Amino acid sequence: MFKKILIANRGEIACRVIKTARRMGIATVAVYSEADANARHVRLADEAVLIGPAAARESYLKGDRILEAARATGAEAIHPGYGFLSENEDFAEACEAAGIAFIGPPASAIRAMGSKSAAKALMEKAGVPLTPGYHGDHQEPGFLAAQAETIGYPVLIKASAGGGGKGMRRVDRAADFEAALASCKREATNAFGDDHVLVEKYVLQPRHIEIQVFADQQGRCVYLFERDCSVQRRHQKVLEEAPAPGMTPERRAAMGRAAVEAAKAVGYVGAGTVEFIAQGDGSFWFMEMNTRLQVEHPVTEMITGLDLVEWQLRVASGEPLPLTQEQLSIDGHALEARIYAEDPDKGFLPSTGKLLHLAPPPESGHVRVDSGVEQGDEITPHYDPMIAKLIVWGADRAQALSRMRQALAQFRVVGVQNNVEFLARLVALPAFAQGRFDTGLIEREQEQLFPAHREVPESVWLIAALAELQREQQGAQRGAGADSPWSALDGWRLNGRAQRRLQLRLGEQVQAVTVEVLPRQAWRIGLEGASAVEARATPGADGALLVQLGERRLHAAVVAAGERRHVFFEGRSWPLSLVDSLHVGGGGDEAEGGLRAPMPGKVIAWLAQPGATVDKGAPLLVLEAMKMEHTITAPRAGVVKAFRYAPGEQVADGAELVEFGEQA
Repeated sequence: MFKKILIANRGEIACRVIKTARRMGIATVAVYSEADANARHVRLADEAVLIGPAAARESYLKGDRILEAARATGAEAIHPGYGFLSENEDFAEACEAAGIAFIGPPASAIRAMGSKSAAKALMEKAGVPLTPGYHGDHQEPGFLAAQAETIGYPVLIKASAGGGGKGMRRVDRAADFEAALASCKREATNAFGDDHVLVEKYVLQPRHIEIQVFADQQGRCVYLFERDCSVQRRHQKVLEEAPAPGMTPERRAAMGRAAVEAAKAVGYVGAGTVEFIAQGDGSFWFMEMNTRLQVEHPVTEMITGLDLVEWQLRVASGEPLPLTQEQLSIDGHALEARIYAEDPDKGFLPSTGKLLHLAPPPESGHVRVDSGVEQGDEITPHYDPMIAKLIVWGADRAQALSRMRQALAQFRVVGVQNNVEFLARLVALPAFAQGRFDTGLIEREQEQLFPAHREVPESVWLIAALAELQREQQGAQRGAGADSPWSALDGWRLNGRAQRRLQLRLGEQVQAVTVEVLPRQAWRIGLEGASAVEARATPGADGALLVQLGERRLHAAVVAAGERRHVFFEGRSWPLSLVDSLHVGGGGDEAEGGLRAPMPGKVIAWLAQPGATVDKGAPLLVLEAMKMEHTITAPRAGVVKAFRYAPGEQVADGAELVEFGEQA
């Protein structure tokens, strides 16, 4: 077994590998960019080496620098994680040439499966069913458009070297093909350094089911059952589970055998995933093989009781597979939810900033949290905005769903926009709970998943007011001392008890809460114009509150961040603002103006011409940020007066991108 390994990755997967290596007594070396100097994986590793600037192409994608770090630290092997160089055959070959073990498949297997086009050709020869499409090398736009017509719309354009939903577009009509192809190729070049694409039939209402395979250097290969990854947005997985709902033993065995044969066909070694598109009638088609550990591997670990990273390390060091196919079995059901710094209400736009408060649910035998960040860390625009993976296990799917709902209700994030509430709504959907879903679930359930209006419950306003009163009480005691009469905020007055008024706001909703101070750290509070109740609040750790409102006792949490009072109550969060009644703000209407960058990034292309008159929703320019393209559209009908940045230029968060005006 190795004594020291280097992890050529960052974030959650680097922390995940470090955890297993430490348990096995293996020393770890982290690599990091300038943006990650204080990152969690750097803090956890035994050693860490700086390899370059923030941009991945100048750091985490620099194989020569990573090899230099391995040689300098005496690392015997390199674990590539997922993404970055994990499926780069040149890097795998360079490791072998340097005498350093690559904890992954041989370069020949990566090469065979790394190109979706080549992999489909290989599978076609092996008799594995394929989705109809064009998988060849001819890349001229007119030719590809003709292939799409032959295949029949809708079609899917997909980066041949891609993954993670990048470089992928669904096209429903011929008129949109050229623009979608150009965007797909740009995104593929930026993410993978290769703009080669394939075009295939878009299967309506498909299930995305993948098989986890594992092979050793002695030629043995097993499958560790399936994962259902059908719940997606923008072709990126949101929820994963194992086993797949509705999977029969016969279909599982057929897909498992096909996956093992696919792995054996390329002389595979290590962990890999064979992905299929499946339909309800039992038919399935090969989609691709990912020659690495997957983001969603924890659900497989939860139902098998195995550590797949440990298996990777053992196989890479020459040991045989620990178990045979007959010794493998499924125990219970597991779900994984990806917690991202993004705004679901704005098209899942990534969010950046400091994690002012991060409190995941407590881990246990059935709740697991894998994260690459901690409270106080920064979500930057340079990398994937994942905050954590939340994984739960249950004896069956119903129990796993119940535990996932409970765990999401306990997950608290302040400082960046996040998808926790969206995930809570998603797992509560009747269609998902009943196992009636496919890759189009999120698009179909827009009304339930993106409610138009959030009415703030009365209890939320009162909890926020109580938390503010409690904070004031604690501040007074710290300043004057708990025994000082000046810290006794009991409201005593010569002519009656003290009364006050707190104002809170959420968007355009403003609510006043009236407060009368009572003895023994109690208050009488109520919404202005409504009846009041006697109330108390007992503080706990991390903003937790035990609240008493009249005869009701409630559990909540309130986190203060600037003027915001983030109330976490009954599985939802409410970012209320404390209104300063002495502040008089300015006013004014913005009749004209510019469209601003929602995050730092780079302008990729103009989609309109200066001086053009456009309709509401017309695409104006493409901004690349966090490895994805985002189209900036016209907020209303008007005139594109000028672009402030040319294609290729970097822009800061909030920078004015387009001078936009009313029609003459």
